Amino acid sequence: MGTRKVMTLLDCGALVTVVSPDITDVLLELANDGSIVLKKRPYQASDLEGMFLVIGTTNNAKLNRQISNDARRLKILCNIADCPKACNFMLPSIVKRGDLVISISTSGKSPALAKRLRKDLEKEFGEEYADFLRLMGAIREKLLRKKHEPEAHKHIFEQLINRGLVEMIRDRKKEDINSLLLEILGEGYEFESLMQ
Repeated sequence: MGTRKVMTLLDCGALVTVVSPDITDVLLELANDGSIVLKKRPYQASDLEGMFLVIGTTNNAKLNRQISNDARRLKILCNIADCPKACNFMLPSIVKRGDLVISISTSGKSPALAKRLRKDLEKEFGEEYADFLRLMGAIREKLLRKKHEPEAHKHIFEQLINRGLVEMIRDRKKEDINSLLLEILGEGYEFESLMQ
């Protein structure tokens, strides 16, 4: 669980320090390449000094309470996994596909349900959504350079969505994609060039 949270924090641009006597291979690799600061030892209250937020992912209830109490004393944001009472903020479960971010929260009532929903949504929203948003962003940028008003684009994007563009991308039907782009947008909107 801790490794996944570290990866999410890094994706958000956070400077991450990990304190744990037990380290996954992924975390060790991140430490070796300088992506995170690693303190391979048990937690100490002084580890919170200068931190903006702390996330505790231990299986030790006593240690979790100590981390929460230390954070509260220092007025630091704190999230303890699977223990809402020890938190002063909640982390949603997240599905990320490029620029598409789907957030799921049960407000701490059922992390198991949030995890289940995340797994279901990961199956439903595949990597094609990342490519779809890259394409839509490139189309939007090109239209804006032609001095089109953003409100005028609404019907264009709705047509692209409603005509199955996501499915075409998923199925890698480039000819169909290009035909649809030509029909709706006209010349100069080819999938390959827009995705560069």
